[in-house]
Formats: sequence, structure tokens, C-alpha cells
Amino acid sequence: MKVKVIQWHAVASWTWDAKDELCAICKLPFDGCCTECKYPGDDCPLVWGACSHPFHLHCIVKWTGTQNRAHCPLCRRDWQIQTETQ
Repeated sequence: MKVKVIQWHAVASWTWDAKDELCAICKLPFDGCCTECKYPGDDCPLVWGACSHPFHLHCIVKWTGTQNRAHCPLCRRDWQIQTETQ
């Protein structure tokens, strides 16, 4: 018996490799997007701090812009974007 494939549809799924499921600032899922964006993914990336806490890029930029001294909203360490993966 031979089978001939006439048509097929590929389905894919992705997720951010974050320990948490929600952004601590906007409380929205990382697999979605922040309040500023319409579509998740490259337009709404995640950034990790040197303290290893992840946030939506737009959320942490807005957060640090409202602070006199930029710090992580979770652990209060000085905010620095993680430069290498841990």
C-alpha cells in the first residue's frame, strides 16, 4: 500500500524561555504582549536584568524612565540589562 501526500499544513508554537509566566510590571503573560503592543514576538521582546528577572522591553523602559535611580521592580537591585545568557 502506497500513500501519496497531496497537501499538508505545518503548525508551530513558540514560547519565551522565562522562569516566570507574567511580566511583574504589567501582569500580562510573556507569551502575549505588553500594553503598548498589538502582536507578541519580535515587536515585543523580553529583556532580562543582571538579576535574572525578565520583563517586557517596553514595560521596563517605562518603569526605569519613571525612577530617579533605575532599579529592578522585584529585587530592587540597580537595573542593568543582562549581557550574556546564564
